[in-house]
Amino acid sequence: MGNDGGSIPDRRDLVKSKKKAEQADKANQTRAVWFFCALSKRPLQEPIVSCALGKLYNKDAIIEHLLDKTAYGDAEKICGHIRSLKDIKVLKLTPRSPPPPPDSSADVAQFVCPLTFKEMNGGQPFVYILTCGCVFSQSGLRTVLGSSPSNGNTAAADDEQLEVCPQCGTKFSRSSDVLMINPPLEEEERMYAAMELRRSLEPVKKSKKRKAGADGVTEEVTTKKKKASPEGHSPSPAPGLNPKISAASRSLAQSLAVEEAKRKAGMSDAVKSLYRSKNDAPRKETFMTMGTFTRYA
Repeated sequence: MGNDGGSIPDRRDLVKSKKKAEQADKANQTRAVWFFCALSKRPLQEPIVSCALGKLYNKDAIIEHLLDKTAYGDAEKICGHIRSLKDIKVLKLTPRSPPPPPDSSADVAQFVCPLTFKEMNGGQPFVYILTCGCVFSQSGLRTVLGSSPSNGNTAAADDEQLEVCPQCGTKFSRSSDVLMINPPLEEEERMYAAMELRRSLEPVKKSKKRKAGADGVTEEVTTKKKKASPEGHSPSPAPGLNPKISAASRSLAQSLAVEEAKRKAGMSDAVKSLYRSKNDAPRKETFMTMGTFTRYA
C-alpha cells in the first residue's frame, strides 16, 4: 500500500523517537576550567588566584569585577561569593621546565606539582594550602604528610597538630586549610558549606565608640560653661590691645573733634539751626517741619 507511487513507509518514518540529550565534551570542559579564567574566560596568566570553592581566576579579572559588578554578565553566578580581595588567595605555582612554546597549538600545562612533577592539566587532582597558597598534586601532598588531607572539612579535633608546608614551611591544618582545585560537584558543595561555616565564626565588626568616662567629663565641662554664661554661651576672653594702637586711636579722635569744632564755628546761625546734637532736647515740630528729615551733627 503505497502513498506516492509505490513507496512503503516503515516504522522509523511513522514513529518519532525521543532525541537523546546532547552531552558536553568532557575534554573541552576540563580544558576550560584548567587553562582559562572562570570569570573572564581568558587564558590563565599569573598572578592566578583561587577562591574558597577552588575555582581559578586571573587576579585582574577579579579586581575588575569588584570595581564594577556589571563588567561580566554571569559574575554573580560564578563568583558571587567573593566579597573582597580577602576572599581569594594568590597561588604559588611551579612553572613547567622547560616552559611550553608560546606558539604551540596543543594544550600543554604551564605548571606542575613541585613534589611529583605531574602536570596541572586536569588529569590529576590538585590542591592548594589556604595559609600560604602553595599548590601540590593531591597524591604528592598525601605522600609527604603520610595521610589523606580532608579537603573542605573544618570539623577538626581539638588535639590536632599543625602540619608544615613542604615548599615554604608555613604551618597549616590538614582538616581546614587544604582545598581542592576545580573539585567535582559534590566536593564543591562540601567546600561551600565549610566556607559558610568559617564566615559565621568570623567576629562581627563593631563601630568605634567613645569611652563613657570621656563623655561624662565633656558633659560636665559643658554644663559649667552654660551656668557661667547667662545666655548659655561660653564667655570669650577679651583680646589684649596694643598700647601703641590705643594711643594712636585716641589722638586721631581728638584731632577729628577739633576739626569739627572749627567747622561749626565758621557757620552762620541759619546753618547752625539745621544741625543739632543728639543730646539736645527735641524741638516742637510745626506743620512746616513735621515729618522732615532731621540731621544730626
